[in-house]
Amino acid sequence: MICDAIQRLINYGITQNLITKADQFVVQNQLMEALHLTDWQLSGAGTEPDASIDAILQPLIEYACSNGIIADTAASRDLFDTKLMGILTPMPHEMIAKFQERYQESPEAATDWYFDISQKLNYVRAGRIAKDKKWKYASEYGMLDITINRSKPEKDPRDIAAARNQKAAAYPKCQLCPENAGFSGNPNHPARQNLRPIPMQIDGQNWELQYSPYGYYHEHCIVFNDAHVPMKVDHAIFEKLFDVLDFLPHYFIGSNADLPIVGGSILSHEHFQGGHYTFPMAVAPIEIPVSLAAYPNVQAGILKWPMSVVRLSSINRKELSDACNTILEQWRSYSDATVGIYAETDGTPHNTITPIARKKGDAYECDLVLRNNRTSEDRPLGIFHPNPSLHHIKKENIGLIEVMGLAVLPARLAVELDVLKEAMLQHEDLTANPQTASHAVWAAEVQKQHPEFCKENAEAILQAEVGKVFEQVLCDAGVFKRDEAGKTAFLKFLQIFA
Repeated sequence: MICDAIQRLINYGITQNLITKADQFVVQNQLMEALHLTDWQLSGAGTEPDASIDAILQPLIEYACSNGIIADTAASRDLFDTKLMGILTPMPHEMIAKFQERYQESPEAATDWYFDISQKLNYVRAGRIAKDKKWKYASEYGMLDITINRSKPEKDPRDIAAARNQKAAAYPKCQLCPENAGFSGNPNHPARQNLRPIPMQIDGQNWELQYSPYGYYHEHCIVFNDAHVPMKVDHAIFEKLFDVLDFLPHYFIGSNADLPIVGGSILSHEHFQGGHYTFPMAVAPIEIPVSLAAYPNVQAGILKWPMSVVRLSSINRKELSDACNTILEQWRSYSDATVGIYAETDGTPHNTITPIARKKGDAYECDLVLRNNRTSEDRPLGIFHPNPSLHHIKKENIGLIEVMGLAVLPARLAVELDVLKEAMLQHEDLTANPQTASHAVWAAEVQKQHPEFCKENAEAILQAEVGKVFEQVLCDAGVFKRDEAGKTAFLKFLQIFA
């Protein structure tokens, strides 16, 4: 019975401290309204919330589909289950008060609570995130994290058509604007009735903290400016990143670059990404120490990492910020034709950085990843971008998360690699199948290098070889290559500051 399913959701809300027993009838009536019910009758069957939130929501969604309340498409289902969870979601002032109460205990206690309740509210889609495939790869530069992103649902053609027919709207301006909290969504914009961001003060401005619905790592958070202003990497960005660390010292925080190709997916709204996670790059060692004559209290060096990274650290926050900005400003206008680096062509700028900050005890540490987004006729996706031979595994842009050593690979690989493995074991013609054709050349080389390839080790070999591809992806994205010419050119750039 549908009323039993509703009661199960209500009981879930009570046991997870989203609502209290005093809220029961108000919540019950709102859920009945959402499901177009005019009568309430329990069957006497069990209504204990002994399943995951996805399982609890499932019969309610199915009822809505079968009774014509919503269309039976992935987007409609997501809009509807978010609407139901929004009914159980506390008001912003309640969430903020509870966060602040726990913050008095410690910043970590506050984020522990906030991340936990974000999962309970199904804003962070833990059930879907669990579907992502993950493994480690031992590279020359340490352990790399490999993930195949299966958490985001595939687009239904009917949803695509509905989105195309949806009247364009300017509210909210984008998915990062504060007006998203409580928004009902539409075919072009996800529902956010269960979103409750936490306010912060960053560089004297109003910012907010929330988690990513489909996080790629533990407590994957987004910190965004309340104002809809574009991404900008300048002197102020370092002070902003360090402000976040002062508020959340157990988190790392970073910004995507501010240019296309090497930048983030939403360049129109200033935001950072962070979380409670140690990335492979964070534990990479300094390979070559360098001196910054103007900043005696700042330690600096070139990181042993496939991309071109300068690490700076100091307990003197202002001096560190100034040092970071000096390198940024020099890089903006730096060219070196011997290694194919040009700061601009025909007035179009190409050089920028991806900055990532963290605290190590009392010291602030900031990694500056040098980026260049120049393209060419034979490399239209970017010269410092995965080369075409790697596109069968990774063709998409290399952003902040991947810079730090976590591969976010497309969902198609979850199926393609399984099909490929079986085809390789059966010695089939890989070029004859659309799901394996793009991998054929690579797969032949894998089998050549692994004559022992068999059913027992096929999975492990393919995972290791995918990891090797990602390592090369990062090397390709590095502006100063890891060969002698690249290392010499990198040191030449940094000698400016000696």
